[in-house]
Amino acid sequence: MTGQYAHNIDAKGRLFIPAKLREELGTTFHVAIGQDHCLSVYSEESWAAFEERLKTMSYSQIKALRIVFANAAECEPDAQGRILIPAALRSYADLKKEVVVIGSFDRVEIWNAERWAKLESEAFSSGALEQAMEEMGL
Repeated sequence: MTGQYAHNIDAKGRLFIPAKLREELGTTFHVAIGQDHCLSVYSEESWAAFEERLKTMSYSQIKALRIVFANAAECEPDAQGRILIPAALRSYADLKKEVVVIGSFDRVEIWNAERWAKLESEAFSSGALEQAMEEMGL
C-alpha cells in the first residue's frame, strides 16, 4: 500500500479512508496501536497473518502485546468511506483533527499531522532515509 493523504477526523471520531486504500484493505479493517504513536490499519488477511505468526511464539513473548489486542478495533467503512476510531486509539496517537493517512507496505498508518510532518522532515534532512535505502540495496 502506498500514498499519503491529508484528512480530518470529525467530532464523532470518524475518519475518511481514501478509496484507493479501502480497495486494498477490503471490507473489514483492523485498527490497532502502531509503532511511533501512530495507528496501524490491517486488512482482514493481514490481521489473520499477524495472528498466525503469534501462534508460533511463546506466551511470554505474546503477553507483551496484550495492550495491542485490548485496544484493537474491527471497523467497517460507512457509505461515505469513513471508519469510527475508538477514543482510546485516538488518544494513543494524539489524533485531534488533522491527520495523515499513509500506505505503509502491508498496512495503512494513521498519523497526527504534526507528528508525521516532523518525522518526514527529519527523514529527508538527516540522511537516514538514504542510508536505509542503501542498506536495503534500493
